[in-house]
Amino acid sequence: MIWFKDFLGVSLCVALLLLAGCNSAGQKDSPVQGQSFDIKNLVKSDVDMVAEVHLGLALKYMEALSEKLYRRNPREWRKGGQSSVEAAVARIFGEVRPLSFKALKGQRSIHAMRLAFDESYEGDRVLALMEGLRGMLLDSYNGKQEFYLLDELDPQKLHNAARNVEIAVWKLSSDRDAGGRLFLLSNEMNGSVRNLSFERLFGKIMALQDSMAQIVADATNRRIKNVIQSVASSVFIGI
Repeated sequence: MIWFKDFLGVSLCVALLLLAGCNSAGQKDSPVQGQSFDIKNLVKSDVDMVAEVHLGLALKYMEALSEKLYRRNPREWRKGGQSSVEAAVARIFGEVRPLSFKALKGQRSIHAMRLAFDESYEGDRVLALMEGLRGMLLDSYNGKQEFYLLDELDPQKLHNAARNVEIAVWKLSSDRDAGGRLFLLSNEMNGSVRNLSFERLFGKIMALQDSMAQIVADATNRRIKNVIQSVASSVFIGI
């Protein structure tokens, strides 16, 4: 009966997401939109559909973070020869994007993320961080954005990806160059007012990853091994 309760719980989650979308269909500015029916959904499990929702939201939050980072660090998008912040963001998250980025020296995932905090790196640090995060996140979903009945996700990969996001947040606020300057500006203090909008978006991505890891673990009866590691060690975990 345990597996049935897990299945029922995931089914309820999907139902609530779809109902929320239906209720907001007439509200143009609503952030919650229901997915239209597709014949492909007939060969998807409830977990598959939840995974697609989680991944889609995480990528949208990453896109928003990229724009905010470029606006706080305008020198970065200019390094890549982009005409605007919007063009720089579209290069990473747009429908038409390059297969690889020459500026990243062939690096991807956590290896690209490290470049953003490498003093010897002279390229676009926002590109290195966010393209690296994007690749790392997709790796935790086995490189896919659509899922079907025979697909199987690893809850440990999803969990580790969340910890890497946590480490990235730490490095953004603590890693500095030889002159004591942060490699990338993010959250800021303006007198007694703190702008923590970056941390909130990163927090949402972490929550999505942890939630998906738990859903997959419950559905597959697999345990998640907690990573015994200090965030301050700043060592990204392989996916």
